Parts: sequence; structure tokens; C-alpha cells
Amino acid sequence: MQKEGERLIPINIVDEMKSSYIDYSMSVIVSRALPDVRDGLKPVHRRVLYGMYGLGVFSNRKYLKSARIVGDVLGKYHPHGDSSVYDAMVRMAQDWSLRYPQVDGQGNFGSMDGDPPAAMRYTEARLKKISDEVLSDLDKETVDFQNNFDDSLTEPTVMPTKIPNLLVNGTSGIAVGMATNMAPHNLTEAVNAICAYIDNREITIDELMQHIIAPDFPTGGIIYGYDGVRDAFHTGRGRVVLRAKVSFEEIGNRNAIIVTEIPYQVNKAEMIARTAELVKDEKITGIYEIRDESDRKGLRVVYELKNDAIPNVVLNLLYKYTALQTSFSVNNIALVHGRPEQLNLKDIIHHFVEHRHEVIIRRTQFELKKAKERAHILEGFMKVIGTQDSLDRAIAIIRHSANPQGAKEGLIEAFELSDIQAQAILDLRLARLTGMELDKIRDEYDTIMKEIANLEDILANEPRRFEIIKEELIDIREKYGDERRTEIDYSGGEMSIEDIIPNESVVLTISHAGYIKRTLLSEYKIQSRGGVGNKAATTRDADFLEYIVSATNHQYMLFFTEKGRCYWLRVFEIPEGSKTAKGRAVQNLINIEPDDKIKAYIRTNNLKDSEYVNQMSVVMVTKNGTIKKTSLEAYSRPRVNGVNAIEIRDNDQLLGAYLTNGTSQIMIATKNGKCIRFPEEKVREVGRGSIGVRGISMEDNDEAIGMIVVNDIENETVLVVSEKGYGKRTAVEDYRITNRGGKGVITLNITEKTGNLIAIQNVTDEDGLMIINKSGVAIRMNMDEMRVMGRNTQGVKMINLKKNDEIAAIAKVEMDKDVEDDSEESEEGADTVTDNQENNTETTPQVENENPTEETENSDSEE
Repeated sequence: MQKEGERLIPINIVDEMKSSYIDYSMSVIVSRALPDVRDGLKPVHRRVLYGMYGLGVFSNRKYLKSARIVGDVLGKYHPHGDSSVYDAMVRMAQDWSLRYPQVDGQGNFGSMDGDPPAAMRYTEARLKKISDEVLSDLDKETVDFQNNFDDSLTEPTVMPTKIPNLLVNGTSGIAVGMATNMAPHNLTEAVNAICAYIDNREITIDELMQHIIAPDFPTGGIIYGYDGVRDAFHTGRGRVVLRAKVSFEEIGNRNAIIVTEIPYQVNKAEMIARTAELVKDEKITGIYEIRDESDRKGLRVVYELKNDAIPNVVLNLLYKYTALQTSFSVNNIALVHGRPEQLNLKDIIHHFVEHRHEVIIRRTQFELKKAKERAHILEGFMKVIGTQDSLDRAIAIIRHSANPQGAKEGLIEAFELSDIQAQAILDLRLARLTGMELDKIRDEYDTIMKEIANLEDILANEPRRFEIIKEELIDIREKYGDERRTEIDYSGGEMSIEDIIPNESVVLTISHAGYIKRTLLSEYKIQSRGGVGNKAATTRDADFLEYIVSATNHQYMLFFTEKGRCYWLRVFEIPEGSKTAKGRAVQNLINIEPDDKIKAYIRTNNLKDSEYVNQMSVVMVTKNGTIKKTSLEAYSRPRVNGVNAIEIRDNDQLLGAYLTNGTSQIMIATKNGKCIRFPEEKVREVGRGSIGVRGISMEDNDEAIGMIVVNDIENETVLVVSEKGYGKRTAVEDYRITNRGGKGVITLNITEKTGNLIAIQNVTDEDGLMIINKSGVAIRMNMDEMRVMGRNTQGVKMINLKKNDEIAAIAKVEMDKDVEDDSEESEEGADTVTDNQENNTETTPQVENENPTEETENSDSEE
């Protein structure tokens, strides 16, 4: 309710919010979160140093209670919470947070394990010796002062620092709409780079980088790769990869990885706890025990390895999954004349040198003013007491004056003195009137006149001023400079674990319930066609092996799910298991949704090769006969949560995905034994989110069972397999080319004995084939044992099936000529076959319908 005398002013809320938010954001940017490019300090750090300066707690004085310091800073300069001041002061005292700490703390100031510091009432602090250089010449009018929050005192707007603090200590802060993250550097290198800049203002950043090589972090470690450093120096933004410093030792009869330095800003205790979780979850294998043996002498973390573990492989897993390798994202944003700017290395050095130049000028002007004031007084002394006669006259004037004012006026009139000179004469002690003291006054005057000439020369001579800056910096380097802590691995780059893991041929098996494993191909022994097979894998109740994929360790696997999502894994990231192992749930390896299921896969080479990913395409087919073609480039940027690969409609699901090169031919088969062949060009390329186009037309009770991509028509043949174990190889040319979307032609004469078609594959005589059935029995055979036959025949029996067992999947594999038939291993699977099959190592092909009827041939016309 409006009170009497008040009036309401309507204000547009949008304008008011905009104005208020801009004011707030500028306050955070200028007065809280960003450092000044000149002294590298945020307001809170500047106020802590100035508060300690005011209390006189210098490096050569005794410690003062932290609560006293915090209270003084709060009450005089920083009207915020006491924790904001104490936390800032604590960080300034931590030698693992700042490369060159500015506060000397006594008591518990925290640890690298993230332990909090003791309360401020228990700790004490004073300034470090290096902070004296930050505050040097503060009393010589070298910087501007401003009123504090209540206008009762003044505080400096910037420190006249001799230390290039922004470079050597870095900083980090989050403002509104922007953030800064500046890396620390070595003081010796920084001084060398600044001196080189002073000698040559046109120096390039690459030339500066010969002096200041890279960031130098307080916790040491290794900078892995130089590209990020180069980007940061040139542009002000870059990603610097940091690794722990490690070595290998033998402890007892075990190998151990010893960590002596960890990356900057890594919490050691959290890193160890996280590693222990990964070991427990079997994400990292080969570690027997983890111990933290750090003490006051230094850091030491021990990863004791299992007897069969390879140290380099385990180390690379630690780099990949834990904080033993991190990245520091450089973002050099600082306040330049009150405005935030992104700065490269040369910009930071330029602004620091300009600041030092201004400090030198203002300091010299202050000293010149003081020198001239002293010379003025000394000139008065020499006028009055320079001779015995003048001294006697002055004493007589003073003795006969009624009061000090009269004496002052008498001296001014008699000797033509200024008011200041006359007052200095009156203040002079009688002891200074001796002959020896008079000589000292003359000597002091001569000295101060030389000093005035020197100071005036400095102000008139710019090169001399820059020489002074260099001399002071070199003095700083001699006092506080030290060796670089962080090493640089120039040959490093993005971590390449494949350099350690051999590029071996492996078999991936994926079960219907989503269990996956990687097994060396050499574990599967070659058998003749019709053999009973080996026990391939133990599956859970009601589960069976659905996919078998041959691959090599360094390849990429793209997983496509029935919901149309795509996920990525490197083959070596899939856990290794024996032939009889169950494997690991895919949900533990990729972020697949609980109700989703892998339906297709493709193997690719390097997804970072732009020429390769733009040349190749991904062609997908669904159960309803829809086909879709998309450039591999659309799938070349792996994401943790996957991407949409194809839009799947109701009652449809993805069947397969294949790589094509643009000139391939596509064949799609259905469960009723139909197959269509058409050129890849008939399918236009569309985006990832599209549905696709019709690949084959089918009857209501039919559905597509798979697709193959043919690139070598002369040598490749079409292999189709039915669920009851029958299969057949046919020449590609037996399937005439038609338009996309037709009904196709018969590929296998489907009968009750054969069962429905379940797989189609393109093979050559050099290929091997793996067949696996739902009970887990696998057989591996050479394709040259199967002869090529007509298109719509029933085929030959490829595997003996027990009872009501059926084939679950087939996969083409590279045959290893060094692997020999192992009859003993056949006996491992003896319990899976019937008595009359037990000794059967080869069966005679059962060919039926070799000469198809005219009715079957006429089906060729169906399109």
C-alpha cells in the first residue's frame, strides 16, 4: 500500500533486469574473479597482501595469528565472508597450489589429499620474502590508491610488483559469462623471456618460447605433447596434457609402478580411491595392491602389479582412466585497463613491462621530489651556517626574537629563506653547529645534487629506464630463480595405448542378452565341414550367442542398437575372455539404455582420417526391408552417450550395418529365401536422422534377415545358411541386377528340413567361416570345402545339430594357416553331441533339388 508522500515510478522490468545484471556481472568480472594483467592479483589476494603489509608481518618479523590478519583485511578492505579471505590466504601459502607461494604459513594449511586447513584461530602467517618484492616501493607513490568500501581508508588499485606474478603463479577464476585459467611458469624462464622482449620489442612468440619453454607446475609432472603449449602461447587458449612422473621397481617378486609426482590440481587421495574402484570393477586389470607411501620427504604412490601383468600396459590404462593423466585447459583472460581481454604470451609480457616502466617513472619522480626537498633544506643550512659570521647573525636573531614565529620571520628576511628552510634552521639541534657537522652538510648536499642529476637523467632517458627494469628482474632471478620442475615430453601427443597392445586377430562374441568378450582367434582350431564343433562359450540361462565378429585389436567397433542408436568402442577396450567365458555385459562398457539391445555392428579403421571417413559410407537395413545410406563421417566423432543412427518405426528393427565405398553392390535376403541385388548408387546418401528408403518388397509373412555388400563380383560368392544347418554358395552373377525395391529372386529353396533362412554372407575360397548355434557349440571351417552351386537349390548340411538345436549366427573369419586341426579338442565338446554323432568328423554333403523345377526357375521373374 502506498504511503503518504511516496510516489510510484513504473519501470520496464526487462530494462531493469538488464541494467542490474550488467552491473552485477561487471562487478564480478572487475572486482572479484579476474586478475589484473599488471600484478596478476585478484582483489582479495591484493587486499590480503596489503593488510599484512599494514600489520608489518614481513618475512623477517614474527608470525601473526591468521584470525588477526583476516579480521584486519575484513574490517578495512574486503567486506565479504571471513572464509573468502582465509581460503585465499591459505592457498597463497600452499606450495602445491602456487609455484611461488606468497604467504609463509605456520600450522596446518591443508594437504594434497584435500584435507582442510585448521581454523584460522589455530594457524599463524607472515609474508614470504618474495612478497616483499611484490610490495616493493608501495610507499613511493608508484601506484594509484582508491577509497575502501566505506571511504575511511585507501587501498592500492594494483601492486608495484617486481615479480611477473601473472606468469609465474597463474590464476583461475569463474566470472559471469567468462572464466580464466592461467598456468604457472618458471621464474627464471619468465625473467629471461621478459629481458629478451625488452631487448627486442619485435620479438616473435616462437622466439620468446626459446626462453619460456612451457608452463612449470608446482607439483612437477610431465607435459605430454607440445601442441597445446604452443596454442596457449600463441592464442591464449590451449589444452596442456599433464602426466604423473613414474618409474618401475621390483618389490619382492612383483613389478610395481612408483608415482613420485602427480599432475597439477589432482587430489591424491581421491585419485587413489578412484583407481581402487576401477580395479574392483575390472576396468583396470593387473593391479594387485595400491599403497600411499608419501611422507614429509615427498610423494610416493605404489601400484603393485600381479605376476602376469605387463607394467607398460597397466600404466597406459592408469593414464587413460585415472588422474595420472589430466589436462590443463589454458584460458588467458585478465583485466587490461579494467576490461577483460584474452592474452597471448607476448601480450602478458608487454603489459607487465609497461607496468614496470610506469612504476619506475613514478618511483623516480617521487625520489626526485624528495631529493629536491632535501636539497632545498640543505641550501638553507649552507646560507645560514655556511660561515661563522652568518651563523652568529642567525643566533643573534633567534636570541632576540620574542617567539618562534618572530625568529622564523627574522631569518627569512635576513637570509632570503623560504618558510620551509627557516623552520628547518629553527629545528636544527645545536650539535649540528659544530665544524664537523657543517662539513657533513656540505657533503650531503653534493651527494644529493648528483642524485638529482641522476634521477633527472633517468626520467629523460627511456632506454635507461628499461635497463633498470632488466637489472631489477635479473636481481629477482638471482634471488628466487630455481630449476624447472615440470618435464616436457615433446614426442608425446594424444595417448596411444595401441602402441603397447599388439594388433592381433581376435574373435568378438556377443550373446543375445548382451554379453561380450574378446578371444584370440588362435584359440579356435580348424575343423572339417560337418564336424561336431567345440564348446565355444558358456551362456546364462535362456541366453545364446547371437553374433560372432572377427576383428583386430586396433580397429574401431561401431555398435548399432534396435532403437537406432550408435555407440563406439576400440576392440582392445572390450574385455578379453577365454573361449568358454561368459563375457561382460555391454551395459558395463557403453552407455546403452537398459531396454535397448545391440542389433548390428561394423568395424572401421581410423575415424580421425578425414579422407577415409569421407570416402566410406554406412549402409543399414531393417527387418521391414528399409535401407539407408549415410557418410561414415557422420559417425566419426565418438560420444559417450552415443548418437542417433537411424529412425526406427514401430514393429521394425535394425538388422545390419556395413561399410561401402560408393561402387559396391547390395544384396538383401529374406527368411522365405528371396534375395535382391542392386547397385549402391540406387541408394542416395541421407543424414543420420533419416528413415531411409525401401530396399526390398516382401509379402506379409516375410521379413529381411540380412544384407551383404559385394565389391569383387568375380571372386566373391554368396553364402546363405538356414536355421536347420543347411547352407549354399552361389555366384553373385546368378542374381541379376534389378532396381531397388523389387521382390527379388529365390536364393535358397526353403523346406521344412532346411528351416527358414537366417544368414547371408559374401565369401571367397580363402575365407574361413565360424558357425555357432544357440546351445553354444561352434565350428570353424574353410570355405574352399564348399563348392559353388545353383541359386535356388536346398544346399548342403554344414553342421550337425543336436535335437532341436538351431544355428544362431555365422561370421566370416581370416583363416590362420599355422593353426592345425586338433582332434583332442573335439572331445571337449563330446558331451554336446549324440552317440551316433560322436565319432563323426566329416559328413557327406546332402544335396537335394540340385536340378530345380521349372516352377522354381520361373520365380526369377518376380520383382
